[in-house]
Amino acid sequence: MCWPRRPAPERIGALVMVTPSPCYIDDDGYLGGFTAHDIDELLAALEANYLGWSSTMAPVIMGNPERPELGEELTNSFCATDPDIARVFARTTFLSDSRQDLKSVHVPTLVLECVQDVIAPREVGAFVHAAIPSSRLVSLDATGHCPQLSAPEATARAILDFLESL
Repeated sequence: MCWPRRPAPERIGALVMVTPSPCYIDDDGYLGGFTAHDIDELLAALEANYLGWSSTMAPVIMGNPERPELGEELTNSFCATDPDIARVFARTTFLSDSRQDLKSVHVPTLVLECVQDVIAPREVGAFVHAAIPSSRLVSLDATGHCPQLSAPEATARAILDFLESL
């Protein structure tokens, strides 16, 4: 028997958002990091050659060229993903616009951003923080879109500090 899925916001006591982006496409007065044309090209490249796209984009997403092992780790993760699933995930991620959903978040929320992130620029972190009244914005001294990999200690410390403050 399948149970209907119902929203249960009372089950969520707090949120941690690591380099979130509610919309990747620039819009009037909103900097998401990419033009619609950029996203179309990114998705077309992914469709044409997923493994090539993965090996090219993972180091860019990681953003730590002086630590190539991090780009390789993300590349391996991408390459281990079923390409059909990755395509659906990428289209959903890069074409979604969840900016209006942020105002419905009413729990303490930690918004973690990196000081340098080509995927979610700092303007995005500021937007998310401003849209969620009970949020705290922490800028990690980290580069790239995956601070859990590139700066795990700083990421963990920020999360623990947030949880301890609740």
